Amino acid sequence: MRKKISFLLCVILLLTSGCSRYNKNVRFGAADIGGMYYTFANTFTQIASDNISDYTFEVKATAGSSANLRLLSENYIELGIAQADLIKDAYNKNDNIRAIAALYTEACQLVVRADSDITSLNDLQGRTISIGSSESGTELNATKILEFSGLPSAIINTENMDYTEAADSLESGQIDAFFCTAGIKTTVIDELAKKCDIRLVSIDDSCINKMLQYSDAYTKYTIPADTYPGQTENVETIGVKSVLLASDSMSDDLVEKLTGLLFSESNKLQYSASMDLEIGDTFSTEGVPIPFHDGALKYYEKHNIKTDNN
Repeated sequence: MRKKISFLLCVILLLTSGCSRYNKNVRFGAADIGGMYYTFANTFTQIASDNISDYTFEVKATAGSSANLRLLSENYIELGIAQADLIKDAYNKNDNIRAIAALYTEACQLVVRADSDITSLNDLQGRTISIGSSESGTELNATKILEFSGLPSAIINTENMDYTEAADSLESGQIDAFFCTAGIKTTVIDELAKKCDIRLVSIDDSCINKMLQYSDAYTKYTIPADTYPGQTENVETIGVKSVLLASDSMSDDLVEKLTGLLFSESNKLQYSASMDLEIGDTFSTEGVPIPFHDGALKYYEKHNIKTDNN
């Protein structure tokens, strides 16, 4: 009898303390290998593992923003990153998604070989291009850009490729261009530029203005010259915030700790992930179109950081 009682007590303690291995594994939905989501996810989970001993953190490669939102809503992951232009609609369909912080601005990048005669969106007619993985933010952005530029799929051959596949296919000449919405300096583009000469093509003002009208999540964005090897001029395009998200089932205490690590370790994240993070009092909390997780709000309230939720 005593053994049975001891066993039951142990089970109760494990359940109430939340210390079971199953419940303490946090899955982080990233995106394609070679993209900024994947780089950030690996860096951040390592920092979290070093600082939060009672949880394990696991990075899951995914198709990107839309996939992460679906996986969060279906409880297949606990953390994920998605573009701000996608998260409001996702929240309206599945209100278990919460924001932690905006991280950085993603640029919609259109990449061609340097010897290509593609110099504008109009030159894509009749070409084969990658519009990103299915269920990615890149796919959404590329599709809208082509639509607003009067380039339906009937006159362009579009392919769904992840970043690595697209880069390899551009290098080998199997495709003529690829879209990539990611923070600069995007690893896969940077690596491609070391293998073959590339160019980035600007989005024209007419298309940019239509994108700005389509969603207030977009901003006009300049990719500075020398961001990539051989890029000698500024490139004009659109930008959109990336947002770190959590399931509302995550404990307030854990999310508060993770939010704190974003701010306290921002320099380490910036250095290790080689991205232009903009974590700060204003950028991280303004213009996020869904509610923040209660744990994130606790951190912001303690540090007198204003959000749309407090």
